[in-house]
Amino acid sequence: MIVRYRKQALDDIDAIYNYIHERSPVGAQNVMRAIYAGVHLVGARPMAGPGTSDPTVRVKVLTKYRYKIFYAVGDDAVEIPHVRHMSRTPWL
Repeated sequence: MIVRYRKQALDDIDAIYNYIHERSPVGAQNVMRAIYAGVHLVGARPMAGPGTSDPTVRVKVLTKYRYKIFYAVGDDAVEIPHVRHMSRTPWL
């Protein structure tokens, strides 16, 4: 399935990369690799992630790095609206 990113998700990914890269360039590469692998899995198996309190949004949890990839499944594409670390306050 096609994967589309909303601007917020792209901004989230940039912010995650920049924050980690300042502390560990290799760590930033590893986290980015994990996020994009998670997005790839979402595109391949969009119904595998559990639902959220919003019935239109599902989530892929990256347990190793504690990130959540929020996504919505459409007829022909998966849309990624947001990516965030699990230690942050819940996304509303």
